[in-house]
Amino acid sequence: MTCGLTTSIRKGFGPAALILGPGLTAAAAGPADRITEFDVAEDHTRFVFDEAPVHDDGMPAHGTAFVTQGYIYPAGTLDDGPGVTEDGAPTHPDKVLGTWTCSGWFVGEGAHTEAGAWLVSRQVYHFEDSDAVIVSQGPEYNVVGEAKPRPITGATGAYGDDAVIEQTFLGFHAHGGVKVRFDIPSM
Repeated sequence: MTCGLTTSIRKGFGPAALILGPGLTAAAAGPADRITEFDVAEDHTRFVFDEAPVHDDGMPAHGTAFVTQGYIYPAGTLDDGPGVTEDGAPTHPDKVLGTWTCSGWFVGEGAHTEAGAWLVSRQVYHFEDSDAVIVSQGPEYNVVGEAKPRPITGATGAYGDDAVIEQTFLGFHAHGGVKVRFDIPSM
């Protein structure tokens, strides 16, 4: 999930003109500069969790901290594949829009959670072409296909005025990492 140094702005605070990229500010950014729906494929080689607490089978239990990273793709990219190779490289390097980092803690029954929240996490979405960043924080659910809102706690560039991002768990890919779709609803 993620750790990273980012410049973020909370809605209603900070400078009026945030820099998106060369010569482009949030004030100048229009709808074409925003990606409002995208997929994330976790790089399973980057998923790391604490040694304890764990269940008897070694899987994370309630309270286990973790960090992971992955690739941001256009929405629909993961409909027909994992998005990452067995060694953790992107399967579609020409489609990678940025990086996703997520960190947090397992809750409920940890990796054994069958219903309800199984993680509380902070996610950082860094879009490479525009250098825009979104940060969201909240619970995650392991129910496939059900969109759940996450508050946007900070953002730069074209995303500075957004308040919510919806997360839909698409399941696990062949290498054990998560596949997730995100949507930023119109305000």
